[in-house]
Amino acid sequence: MKTLFQNPLKMLRRTFKLSLVSMLLLCNLNTSLLAQDAKPQLTAVGTTAVLGKADGITIEGKVQSPSGQATPLQIVCIFEYEEGDLTSPQALPAAANGLLHVDEALKGLITDLRKSGKFLGHRLETMLLTPPNGSMPAQKLLLVGLGNRKDFTPDVMTDIGRLGMREALRLGVSSYSHASDLKDGGVDSPTAIVAVNVVKGALEAYETEQYLAGKKLTAHKPLVKVTLLAGQAFFTPSGDAIKTYLSTRN
Repeated sequence: MKTLFQNPLKMLRRTFKLSLVSMLLLCNLNTSLLAQDAKPQLTAVGTTAVLGKADGITIEGKVQSPSGQATPLQIVCIFEYEEGDLTSPQALPAAANGLLHVDEALKGLITDLRKSGKFLGHRLETMLLTPPNGSMPAQKLLLVGLGNRKDFTPDVMTDIGRLGMREALRLGVSSYSHASDLKDGGVDSPTAIVAVNVVKGALEAYETEQYLAGKKLTAHKPLVKVTLLAGQAFFTPSGDAIKTYLSTRN
C-alpha cells in the first residue's frame, strides 16, 4: 500500500500549499481588522464642490453646520422629540452635531419648541422661523419634521426633498440649503441613499412646478442653486452618490 512517506515531494508540496493558504487568510484578516479600525477621511470644514446640474439648477455639496451657512433659506430636519436625543450616545458628538449647533445658536429654542409640543416633528410638519440678528447667517430657517425615528426609512427623504423645494419656490428664494440632520438626531442612516433621495425629490418638485407654469397655473422665481450640507465624514460618499445620480439622470 502506498503512503505519503513513499512520495515525500507530494507531501512537501501539500504542506507548502496549506501554509500559503493560511498566510493569505491571516493577511486578509489583518487587512479587514485594519480597515475596521481606520478612521473615516474627514473633509475640511468649508469645502465646497459642484456635484452637477439639472433643470438649470446647480447642485452643490458643502461641509458646513447649518448654524454657519449663509443662505436665503436653511432647511433642517428634526425627528419627534425624545428627552436628550441630540446628546444621546447614538447622536453625533457635540462638535460635529449641526442640529445641536442650531439649537445653541437660537439659545435652546429648538429644544423648547419640541419639548413643549409647539413643534412635534411629525412627518412633513413644517415651521418657518426668522433667526434673530447675530444668531446664524441664514435669512430664514425651515424646520421639517421627520416623524418617529423608529419608523424612519430613506424613502422619507424623497418627500422631504419635494417639500423643501416647494417651500423654497413659495418663498421666492433663488437658492436654499438643506441639512438632513439624521445622524445628529441619533439615526444611523445610509448616507448615499439619503442624499440622492433628497435631490431626487427636489428636482421632481421643480419639474412639476415648471409643468404647471407652462400651463399658466402657477408662477415662480427660477431657482439656481441647492446646497446639500454634510458632515466632514459624510461629504465624499454623499457627493459621489449625487454625482452618479445626476449623471444617469441627465
